Amino acid sequence: MDDLDDMDHRIVTALRACGTDPRVAGAARALSWAGEHGALWIAAGLASAAVDGTRRAAWLRGTALTAGAHLVSMGVKRVVRRPRPAHVVPLVRTAGRHSFPSSHATSAAAAAVAFGTLGVHAAWPLAAAVCVSRLVVGVHYPSDVAAGAALGALTARLGAPWVRGGTRD
Repeated sequence: MDDLDDMDHRIVTALRACGTDPRVAGAARALSWAGEHGALWIAAGLASAAVDGTRRAAWLRGTALTAGAHLVSMGVKRVVRRPRPAHVVPLVRTAGRHSFPSSHATSAAAAAVAFGTLGVHAAWPLAAAVCVSRLVVGVHYPSDVAAGAALGALTARLGAPWVRGGTRD
């Protein structure tokens, strides 16, 4: 586990150093802010439900699934209680002091999978950018982000039949 911890520290240090460029820092801050509490994804899902009347219920289910995945990650975070990286100066404030898993990554991956179920694959690059932003702003380790993304993707994948048709197979 020491090797993983060492690698986590080195990667977050390197990516946080990218945040010394004001353009990179600004973009990372904006993505982190937009992804707070899944707001970006919930807003996108609700907006899609508002404009896509024929699939409104499916959009609402996908949005609910994304929000649910985010809540699950917050519960896991309370159990694991891993501290955030202390060896770098963060570029943003955080809602909590625990790091594992990244709730931003959880909601981003959940939205990418859930909205992908509805044929919207453009969420993937934005989800990846949100995940990387958490490393650049220095508030997560790569393993936090990877675990959060896996949790979100798994949650949404399991809920994909419900998103598409209203029932779970």
